[in-house]
Amino acid sequence: MSYHEHTDHQYAKHLRAGATEAFKAFMAFDHQVLRGSNNVIPPKYAELTAVAVALTTQCAYCIEAHTNAAHAAGATQQELAETVMTAAALRAGGSYAHGFMAMKFFDQAQKSDTQ
Repeated sequence: MSYHEHTDHQYAKHLRAGATEAFKAFMAFDHQVLRGSNNVIPPKYAELTAVAVALTTQCAYCIEAHTNAAHAAGATQQELAETVMTAAALRAGGSYAHGFMAMKFFDQAQKSDTQ
C-alpha cells in the first residue's frame, strides 16, 4: 500500500460533506485561479507554474493532476523538464538562503559564549 494513490480524490466527498461552504469556496477559488475566463496567463503556463509549486510543496496529488493538465494544455516534455529543474533550483536556493540565518544564529550563539 502506498500513502499516495491516484484514486485518493474519491475521499473529497468527505471534505465536501464535512465542510460544505469551505469546500465550495476552495473549488471556486481553484477554478478561477487556473481556469478563469479573464486570466492573462495562458493555461499551459499556469499549469507549468502549478507543477513547479507542487514539486516544491511536494504534493503528490497536485504533481499528478497539474502534470496531466499541463500536458493537456500543450506543454512539451522539455518544458516540463525545465519546470522541474527550475523548481529544484529554487528549492535548493531556499536552503542556501536559509543557511544565512543558520550562520547568523551560530555567530550569535558563539558571541553569547564569550559574554
